[in-house]
Amino acid sequence: MFKDKRGQGLSTNAIILIVLGVAILVMLILGFTIGWQKLLPFIGGDNLQEITTQCDIACKTNQKYAFCTQNRTFQAPDKDDPIEGITCEDLTNATFEDYGMAKCPGLCA
Repeated sequence: MFKDKRGQGLSTNAIILIVLGVAILVMLILGFTIGWQKLLPFIGGDNLQEITTQCDIACKTNQKYAFCTQNRTFQAPDKDDPIEGITCEDLTNATFEDYGMAKCPGLCA
């Protein structure tokens, strides 16, 4: 009576897409909750350009706190460990002159 009836199953492609979708969803959730640097440290790298841009904007707009006092975490391109608690003013000193941070005369005086 029911000999020719077949159950409708999922195709292999559909199963693969579901698994990939769940894996991507889990990775996105982890990335946004624990942070991308901890999840995928190899995508990080230095933040020299980002810090340089932030400090340049702070200098040009006379944001004394942002340039002179605000602590930042600087990941140098040639160092493995980040430098924490450093300000834009600190980055203009001779110690960091290799990174080309522009001075902002008169702002932190």
